[in-house]
Amino acid sequence: MPKKKETRFQLVTDERHDMMSSTRVIRDSETGVLYLYHAWGYGGGLTPLLDRDGKPLTDRPVIEKQDKSN
Repeated sequence: MPKKKETRFQLVTDERHDMMSSTRVIRDSETGVLYLYHAWGYGGGLTPLLDRDGKPLTDRPVIEKQDKSN
């Protein structure tokens, strides 16, 4: 029996605003980066979510260096 292929991109949230627009948050399971996708009519846009420092927002904890004195 074939092994089920893992899906790289996972839908985190899906908000339908009306018949013509929706907003979704999508997660990259390899990197943990979260993306915002907004569709309006026949158009749409995708962008990574950013933290206050302008770095991509992830769902994984940040590991800081233990020894900063060296």
